[in-house]
Amino acid sequence: MKVTKVETLHCDAGWRTFSYLKLSSTDGITGWSEYNACYGSVGLTAAITELGTRVVGKDPLAIEAMVAELYAVTRQSPGGVVQQAIGAIENALLDMKGRALKVPVYVLLGGPVRTRLPLYWSHCGTTRINQAEQVGKPPLRSLDDVVALGREVREAGFSALKTNLLVFDQGPAHIHMPGFSWPGVVGSPELNADPRLISSVRDTLEAFREGAGPQMGILLDLNFNFKTEGFLKVTRALDDLGLFWFEIDSYDAQGLALIRRALRTPVASCESLHGFRQFLPFFEARAMDVAIIDEVWNGVATSWKIAAAADAYEINIAPHNFYGHLSTLMSAHLCAAVPNFRIMEIDIDDVPWKDDLVSPVPRIEQGHLIVPEGPGWGVEINEEAIRAHPPRRSGGNY
Repeated sequence: MKVTKVETLHCDAGWRTFSYLKLSSTDGITGWSEYNACYGSVGLTAAITELGTRVVGKDPLAIEAMVAELYAVTRQSPGGVVQQAIGAIENALLDMKGRALKVPVYVLLGGPVRTRLPLYWSHCGTTRINQAEQVGKPPLRSLDDVVALGREVREAGFSALKTNLLVFDQGPAHIHMPGFSWPGVVGSPELNADPRLISSVRDTLEAFREGAGPQMGILLDLNFNFKTEGFLKVTRALDDLGLFWFEIDSYDAQGLALIRRALRTPVASCESLHGFRQFLPFFEARAMDVAIIDEVWNGVATSWKIAAAADAYEINIAPHNFYGHLSTLMSAHLCAAVPNFRIMEIDIDDVPWKDDLVSPVPRIEQGHLIVPEGPGWGVEINEEAIRAHPPRRSGGNY
């Protein structure tokens, strides 16, 4: 069996675009992966197409050799878009290999440690502030709406939710996101922490607690919205709330370690890191309690290696997963196969055609994802449904 063709497909997903890589083979077996080119990864599809020529004509079962070659030919431009392109190709090859051998991908990684994965409802409230109409949900306009949403999460059977910096007392409801320079958002590029913002975020978190109840794990994603001083100011001010974790994006391992040492609340980080070597300084600095790995960017097999390194430092991992259903199942295979798993991310509020893109859709029972048993990722991709919803933009922001 040889790889014969590399194709990319794209689908409108509201504030973002779902993108897919399809590999074909001489045996008629396909391999699929999901990737994301619309959120800061300029030129990713072109990189995948160019690097994909390196796997055409090769044996798809020899994944390690092909990935090593792709690293070698891009050695002077490591990380970033190049790593994401290699990750997309690695993941499609894993699906093809699993299908060829008639086993799930997690079997290729050593077999399942678990078959039920606890989930947290991600971007809880965030989507409903700016994209409520696109996802067919009531808009979030007040703290009373936040209380109601917390109750909805609890009644849906979830044990944890993650939200962003939602502000309701400074004009229209909005998301504080200067770290990504969102239009109309103040605070960029200086990224200072304002006391009024901290007070507003506390009100939002307490409203979620009121609706979701005392047992709900509440995660706060601070993204790249502050520098070390600002992260310290915000997290110290909210450290008494008993949150599940503070999620902090940082490229400074020592700065993140300083923040972690100042808090009682656990710290999760690293979702924006690319490749095995970028994670090591964070592990060595004991910079986080939970390492977040983006398996779409890094590749599931490479992510498995990163998770093994984290385990050596007694650190559990969680996947970064703000994508579509295929990515969710790719994450599931990683989480099923590693011993040091914490919890899995999933977006619940999304465009209504999301379920049409794959078959079967991920199975969720009482806030847990049931790991699929079929070969490869255990899912079929509906190309007709993808093409029925062409992307409306080349970039993507809330």
